[in-house]
Amino acid sequence: MTTKNMTSPRNRLLLPLALVTAILAVSTASILIRFAQADAPSLVIAALRISFASLVLAPIALLRHREELSTLTRRELGLALLSGLFLAVHFATWISSLEYTTVASSVVFVSTGPLWVALVSPLLLKEHLNRSALLGLALALLGGTIVGLADACTWSGGLVCPSLADALQGRAMWGNFLALAGAWAVTGYLVIGRKLRARMSLIPYIFLVYGMAAIALIVIMFTAGQSPLGYQPVTYLWILALALVPQLIGHSTYNWALRYLPASMVATANLGEPIGSAILAMFILGENPTVFTLFGGALILAGIYLASRQ
Repeated sequence: MTTKNMTSPRNRLLLPLALVTAILAVSTASILIRFAQADAPSLVIAALRISFASLVLAPIALLRHREELSTLTRRELGLALLSGLFLAVHFATWISSLEYTTVASSVVFVSTGPLWVALVSPLLLKEHLNRSALLGLALALLGGTIVGLADACTWSGGLVCPSLADALQGRAMWGNFLALAGAWAVTGYLVIGRKLRARMSLIPYIFLVYGMAAIALIVIMFTAGQSPLGYQPVTYLWILALALVPQLIGHSTYNWALRYLPASMVATANLGEPIGSAILAMFILGENPTVFTLFGGALILAGIYLASRQ
């Protein structure tokens, strides 16, 4: 992907503001999801969030970008739709994880996406890992182990942990695994996006990806026997806020920035999300992270930062 001139006065002003805006926007996602989960199942939240975002984009994409959409090759269209499927799995697993584990742990695990991108890049993008990426992967895996132990263990004159069998059956452990699965799914989304954004402008790209994700999640929702109807009006407002703020403002701003900044720099900026989410959860939800969670989270973030520098 080629990058535009970063040194112009306009870009020097807009890019930092855009990245800060994106970080603040995506940091609200886990909090809004928690509010919506008080009344609606996770799959319904995921399906409606991305559906609302797609409906907002539809008139813009179809009226102003119809020509570009009509000239896409079958391969480009297929990749965009596959990217949307990965995004659907990402939202389904990550949003579900918030039912079982804390906001801090969930966001830390789901934010390991750039690490897995670095791991599969030699195979799929012919980009080989350097020492920094390998060290980052090791740090992140160590941090993930510590966060997992923090959710399963307690401190009472020493570290007291359940047996391995009991820990693997715990709610927090299951939630952490779902968040990690969300990171694996977003890896496919990012790898495909890295290829397509070089040839597609922003609106057509996110319209196809968000639209495919919406269709997939709606099918999954109905297959699971869940309905998008019958919830409190405030629940739909929380979900609409999810579509407008973290999705259309946050995620789309990151995609916009990829046109001007290297992907590694944008991924590094995204590391602000776990910090922002944990701070919001502490003040709004009263979820105070333990020392182990903070230490493990710091190792994961350091690992992602090192890996993103390759």
